[in-house]
Amino acid sequence: MKWLRLALGLTGLLVIGAALASGGSGTDSVRQRYLPDANALRTASRFGEVRTVTVTSLGAPDAIRDDPRWLAAARPLGAGAPRWARRMYSRSLLVLHGLANRRTGAVIAGAREGWDYVWPRDASAVAIALAASGYRDEARRIVRFLRRLDLGAAARFRVDGTPVGGRGAQGDAGGWIAAAAAVVGLPHGPAERPWQGLADYQENGSGDFLANAVASGAPHIRALFGTPAGTLVRRAGDPASGLDSAAAWAVRPFRRPALYPLIRRTLLRLAAASGRFGIVPSEGWTGGDDPWTAPTAWTAWSLAALGERHAALRLMAELRRAAIPTGMLPERVDARTGIPTSTTPLAWSHAFAILALRQLWPRTASTSPSAR
Repeated sequence: MKWLRLALGLTGLLVIGAALASGGSGTDSVRQRYLPDANALRTASRFGEVRTVTVTSLGAPDAIRDDPRWLAAARPLGAGAPRWARRMYSRSLLVLHGLANRRTGAVIAGAREGWDYVWPRDASAVAIALAASGYRDEARRIVRFLRRLDLGAAARFRVDGTPVGGRGAQGDAGGWIAAAAAVVGLPHGPAERPWQGLADYQENGSGDFLANAVASGAPHIRALFGTPAGTLVRRAGDPASGLDSAAAWAVRPFRRPALYPLIRRTLLRLAAASGRFGIVPSEGWTGGDDPWTAPTAWTAWSLAALGERHAALRLMAELRRAAIPTGMLPERVDARTGIPTSTTPLAWSHAFAILALRQLWPRTASTSPSAR
């Protein structure tokens, strides 16, 4: 039986968990029930609002399948990893396994029309996560696919490597591919790459953006994006553009130790403003107040690397709340109810979840086999 339908069926006949209370008030709590005949999640909030979200409207339900033999080859989390972390880790690995083509190395962002393309940034994060988890050969295959793309042609690519029209090149693609190549031991080109005047991961216009500068190895990050408060903003020379969670990338995977004090302040401020289900990409985000799982997870990863374990764990708890009952992460969820509002599951959200979990519970030489 296909993994997704099996997992939903096992949990679906029961109301999932206790109600999720907001700030102790319980006013925005939501329950989820799986309707097996309709293959849908039926949600009910404390406000009495009822909504049904079909799983097929968010992603193909048969894209993610159980594969115990493949999963058994994973490098486990370290000793002390709680059950929820091990569950999120294994489910996230299965998502990446399901969205990657093991023959060609193409990784689609999600199993849904409009998301069934390869974004170099997203696929590179998947390669980094798989390599960290023990799947080096698969990660190398992904990087080889990415290195064949014409990055100047588009932001997205079909699984055969041809560009998809409608969105121009983005300024972080080459840097992410280089980071993934370095992790898997493949040549990775020049340290600095063009980044100015291009769109960034938010895909809402061109400019000189922090995310692109960090990924592309640009110098003078502090001078371009720093503020008098010792934080980093999204647009160069524009303090009003707001703090950007992509500052986290300068901790992991693009390590810039000289910037760590600024990044720490930036990420802690963003984390302090998070809701029950995570954070939005940046303070100046214009796409509504629905939390996004990928920025929540990558912020947790870098905060954990900076030693801010408490803040990282709080973000991971919010990420858990954003997951659907089977443990899969939507691209984003309703800020009030936690109901998925976009593609489920999303590859790079699960990639960053894996990396955050591995940072929080690293596998060391002294870790006992019983931690598996």
